[in-house]
Amino acid sequence: MTTTAAVPNDVLRAVRIGLRMSQDDFAKAIRRAGAELGEPNEASKRLVQRWEAGDGTFSGMWLSRYEFYSSSRGETYEGKHYVVLVQHGNRLTAQSLPGASSNPDSPLTLDLTVDRNVVTGSWVEQTAADGYYNGARYHGAVQLLVEPTGRRMAGKWVGFGKDFDVNTGPWELRLVDRSTSKATLERYSSPPE
Repeated sequence: MTTTAAVPNDVLRAVRIGLRMSQDDFAKAIRRAGAELGEPNEASKRLVQRWEAGDGTFSGMWLSRYEFYSSSRGETYEGKHYVVLVQHGNRLTAQSLPGASSNPDSPLTLDLTVDRNVVTGSWVEQTAADGYYNGARYHGAVQLLVEPTGRRMAGKWVGFGKDFDVNTGPWELRLVDRSTSKATLERYSSPPE
């Protein structure tokens, strides 16, 4: 296993200092913003210290959501999966949970590398054998930017279509639970709303 030393998040630190906020004040502002958005969080001074030191971890349960255009149906569709993401050094691997897809029996895997707030890698999705795409295997690349809180990644995917064309669309990962316990995996083994 290859590990890399933590890289300080100088941008986050500079923003916090530019706002003339202590780490504790910054954590309070994050908690307040989360409450206002209806997404409560437990940001603390220690968490801000870890973010600034580059010690954050991305392991946990995430909601993966992407959009794609179906040329044969002439419409844009959304794919959602609950994925368990595990971090080893600067490597991230994600695997959808059985039954945790908006498209039944359509497992998704991601193999990613993180460098500060940039996440780059590849994805593979095997469509359901009895579904619209008849068990087709799709794959491509993805590039995401991590928000300063480390709770959301957003960017674009690229992949190949059936007519030898290159397709692209938005992709987002949102943290739903830091735990990867058996109970958490069971709780999210159902299609996302």
